[in-house]
Amino acid sequence: MTGALIIAGLGPGAEALVTPQVAQALDRATDVVGYIPYVKRVAPRAGLTLHASDNRVELERARHALQMAAEGREVVVVSSGDPGVFAMAAAVFEALEDGPAPWRDLDIQVLPGITAMLAAAARAGAPLGHDFCAINLSDNLKPWDLIEKRLRLAAEADFAMAFYNPRSKSRPEGFARALDVLRAACGDARPVIFARAVSTPEEELRCVPLPEARPEMADMRTVVLVGSSLTRVIERPQGPLVYTPRSVLA
Repeated sequence: MTGALIIAGLGPGAEALVTPQVAQALDRATDVVGYIPYVKRVAPRAGLTLHASDNRVELERARHALQMAAEGREVVVVSSGDPGVFAMAAAVFEALEDGPAPWRDLDIQVLPGITAMLAAAARAGAPLGHDFCAINLSDNLKPWDLIEKRLRLAAEADFAMAFYNPRSKSRPEGFARALDVLRAACGDARPVIFARAVSTPEEELRCVPLPEARPEMADMRTVVLVGSSLTRVIERPQGPLVYTPRSVLA
């Protein structure tokens, strides 16, 4: 097959945080496929067709991209952040595994991007400086009981945590429940960072102790970082720096 499929991460928002490798792939593409807000980040040009679709049609989007690549086109599937972190890379491979055998002969590459939790952590200092985990709080593709179990076990293991998709209009109660689980499991005042729209003009960063964290502090453009029991806050006039030490004393 002469076509190719690239699954690319556009980073957290700022153009400067799109990697040169991804920019070059977009320059060569004949077709760009993705969720509507992410496709809007790609500049139109002659010879490029933009295929924007809704957020809940990931597998259909992946199949469309694979089929166009099988027809000989140079296709780029875009995600925000990194395509392998709660994004389109897994959806493409799911469609590939269940799809026609010839699709497996395609030239497929995944190009990494700066994911939201790393951009947020960099703004805050180094809250993910030791062991950490990332949890998607959306229950669209997994049951809430599993989310709650993972939250509780991550807190018991004393991981720092990064939460994606904390609170949407369709499920505003989920993040409130997550905070209740954390307060019960942690029982302390570890820092919680609310990082909204990092690297864009709408960026907001707020750090509060866990007992003061409120559901309305987050929306779908927010990544929430929760420190471990060892995470420290350095107060400064220009704003706090949050870090988790690299060493753990026995």
